[in-house]
Amino acid sequence: MRQIERSHRSVEFKYQNISAVLDELGLPWIPGYKPKENYQNALFSAIDRYLSRTPRVFELAPVPPEQPKTISSVFVTPPEHLPPRRDQPEALHSLVRKFDPAERDIRNRSLGRAGEAFVIEVERKRLEEANRRDLARRIRWVAAEDGDGAGYDILSFTTSGSESLIEVKTTHGAARTPFFLTRNECEMARERPVDWRIYRVHLFAREPRIFMIAPPLESSVQLIPTTWRATFAV
Repeated sequence: MRQIERSHRSVEFKYQNISAVLDELGLPWIPGYKPKENYQNALFSAIDRYLSRTPRVFELAPVPPEQPKTISSVFVTPPEHLPPRRDQPEALHSLVRKFDPAERDIRNRSLGRAGEAFVIEVERKRLEEANRRDLARRIRWVAAEDGDGAGYDILSFTTSGSESLIEVKTTHGAARTPFFLTRNECEMARERPVDWRIYRVHLFAREPRIFMIAPPLESSVQLIPTTWRATFAV
C-alpha cells in the first residue's frame, strides 16, 4: 500500500481479481481472497509474466489429503450448466490457452492417480457406512489393475449391489475447471448410462470435493472436439 499509494481495500480488491483469473486457470485462489471479476489487461500480462517464470506454481503436491470424517461432506451439487460466456476479455482467453488447465491436469498422471486413490477410499467408506462391507471389499481399481482404456477407472457398487462404473477427473482447480474426455469414456457413457458416472474431484490440494455427472453428458457439460485422428486409410 505504501509503495503504490493505494488503500487497503484497493489492494484487497486487486488480489480478488487475481484469484478470479487463477480460478479460470484451474489454480487455487490466493488464501483469503475470494474471486471477484473486474479484469484489466494489465492484470493478465502481470499474471502471465509471473506464471511463466514461476513454474512451481503448477507443481502442487498430488498426495491424497486426509479422508473426510463423513462421506456426506465430500459430495456437492454440480455447478449449473451455463451457456458459453461472451463477455470475457480476449486477453483472458489467450492466458487460458497458454496455461490450459485441462491439458495440464491430463498430463499430470500423479494427480490423476492420487484422485483415483482418493475416490476408492471415499467409495469404500460410503459402502461401509451403509453396512455393505461385502461390496466395499469388491471395489476394483480398474485403471491400475487392467490399464487405461476400459472407459472408466473404478468399479464400485450401489448399496443395492448394482455395478457403478466411475470415471475420475481430478483438478486442483475449482468446480468449473474444464477437463478432457476420451472416445472410450464417451462410448461407455452411451452404452451404460445407468451405471456410468463421472466423479469430478476438485479443490484437491485444499479440501477435496466431488460432484457427479451422469449421462447424457450434454445435459451437464458442453462437449467441444479438440483433437482429430488423422489416417491414410480410405
